[in-house]
Amino acid sequence: QVQLVESGGGLVQAGGSLRLSCAASGRAFRTPGMGWFRQAPGKEREFVAAITWGGGNTYYAESVTGRFSISRDAAKTTVYLQMNSLKAEDTDVYYCAKGRYGMGGWNSWNRNDYDVWGQGTRVTVTS
Repeated sequence: QVQLVESGGGLVQAGGSLRLSCAASGRAFRTPGMGWFRQAPGKEREFVAAITWGGGNTYYAESVTGRFSISRDAAKTTVYLQMNSLKAEDTDVYYCAKGRYGMGGWNSWNRNDYDVWGQGTRVTVTS
């Protein structure tokens, strides 16, 4: 069974940068893509970014477009999230997730289209 381990979270000042990593382990790895979500207490888990595994096509939430960049290393089964120009509003727990195949294709923004989640890594941006 695939497991995801996130790293790279921490404390950073507004305007700074962080790079999150998510390493997948398991005997078999098969996915239409990988994504990053974030969640604050009492709020819905929010889509941040996603990347298709085969083609490397990327998708971003409007709130992070131009500041965040998602990438993957297929050989290492690892996905990254480069976070630049961080704002206080970016403070959250960030979760890596593995997409799942379903009827009608893969909707990267849909939480239900993921079947494995990491433990989360906390990002705190101070102002």
